[in-house]
Amino acid sequence: LLDGTVVVAKNQMKGRGQMGSVWQSETGKNLTFSVLKSFDALHVQHQFVLNICTSLAIYEVLDELDIPNLKVKWPNDIMSGSTKICGILIENILKGQFVQQSIIGIGLNVNQTVFENLQNVSSLKKISGKTFDLDELLYMILKKMERQFLGIESKTVPQLLPSYEKVLFRKDKPSTFKDGNGNIFMGFIRKVSSGGKLVLELEDSIFKEFGLKEISLLY
Repeated sequence: LLDGTVVVAKNQMKGRGQMGSVWQSETGKNLTFSVLKSFDALHVQHQFVLNICTSLAIYEVLDELDIPNLKVKWPNDIMSGSTKICGILIENILKGQFVQQSIIGIGLNVNQTVFENLQNVSSLKKISGKTFDLDELLYMILKKMERQFLGIESKTVPQLLPSYEKVLFRKDKPSTFKDGNGNIFMGFIRKVSSGGKLVLELEDSIFKEFGLKEISLLY
């Protein structure tokens, strides 16, 4: 497959989210697609730039469409207020210390208005009252991704973090988290590390970093 190949699914039967969660999608109403990116020299230690660039591309498109209260929930869900409208799953194929290829899977809730048994989930139509043209929306997102990915191999995570942290969901607000062992605790999201980990301030001003599988935000 060529770099930049896009695969669009009209009907997603087994949508996968982070850590095995299931993505529910009604036929022909949402955007579910994957983009293949190839790299020559993207170092593993900077792989979080992919999360930043992808989530900011979608954030910018939705912002232009006047979707209110947009935030990026670490690592790369897109929220409107406290509801999730887009999920992103990035799978990297590594060769030694480098990312050879990435498959970027995106599920954006567009014109679906009923979500059974799913809390904190919404769609562009539910939020704005408008019906969107899926092809047009896909084109807008791909153009924005192309722009975000320009020269990505020479970018570092610390360079890109300020614009990402500016739109980070629940940053500096008291939030509830669950760790890998099921323990629930309070903390503040303070920043994201150069390795893409979430840095929380816990009680007694203790700062701790958490990786993707080590923590989930319960709001």
